[in-house]
Amino acid sequence: MWFFGRKGPSGFSSSSTAEEVTQGIDGTGLTAIVTGATSGIGTETTRVLALRGVHVIMGVRNMALARDVKEAIVKEIPKAKVDAMELDLSSMASVRKFATDFNNQGLPLNLLINNAGIMASPFMLSKDNIEMQFATNHVGHFLLTSLLLDTMKKTARKSNREGRIVNVSSGAHGWGYREGIRFDKINDESGYSSFRAYGQSKLANILHANELAKQLKEGANITANSLHPGPIATNLARYNRVMRGFCSTVGEYVLKDVKQGAATTCYVALHPQVQGISGEYFSDSNLAKTSAQGKDADLAKKLWDFSMNLIK
Repeated sequence: MWFFGRKGPSGFSSSSTAEEVTQGIDGTGLTAIVTGATSGIGTETTRVLALRGVHVIMGVRNMALARDVKEAIVKEIPKAKVDAMELDLSSMASVRKFATDFNNQGLPLNLLINNAGIMASPFMLSKDNIEMQFATNHVGHFLLTSLLLDTMKKTARKSNREGRIVNVSSGAHGWGYREGIRFDKINDESGYSSFRAYGQSKLANILHANELAKQLKEGANITANSLHPGPIATNLARYNRVMRGFCSTVGEYVLKDVKQGAATTCYVALHPQVQGISGEYFSDSNLAKTSAQGKDADLAKKLWDFSMNLIK
């Protein structure tokens, strides 16, 4: 249970839940993609968006688990519109297939929630020979967003409703990253730090949203923002024994639960207060300050160019 934090200008705080920040909001007619929807805040985000009438497409690696999640949501919310499509963000081939399959369905796309992630994993390379955390947390989402952007633009024009792209980052992007992202060291195993690599990938989520917001500024009617969901007791720490132990013992007293952890994502995705706001960083369902690196426009552009070369 998260006990700390006063209400901010939005009227919400660190203890607000996803249901509370979306109370009274009608998402009927909206279609969303939520990556990493089979666990933690991804599942809760899916459930609450569906509760508000949004048609949610879960982008997931484990289709069997996705069926269980969908079944549980529909049992609770009989009118919920939830579907699942296979997506492995660590594989560019999988991302391309997902995007092609989605676009071929002719569905609209109003909300893209780039939520999935791995944390503090041991050094390994993806199928595309990119360090796994950077590949999964950033490159996969960068490619997915690029491939779905035209569909989002068409939807925004046709519906006359603002599209929103939401990158779920963390507060870890500030962990000792005075140098920002070391592009020349992404795949370097020597001196590898799982937490440093994680922090770089989360910083990349923020910079991606910032640069995307800049490029979408004129006429697209799509916003792009990033957020820190807060410290949450989820399985994200599954690769780290110390963090797993912390989450399973004192975590319940000092960390958010998933209902609170999904609040900022749902707030940025649906709340009218966020209308027209782009290129910003949120925490506890309020505008927040990021690190100096998170506001570095030159680094954001450098990351954009680097990422474009990776996905060619």
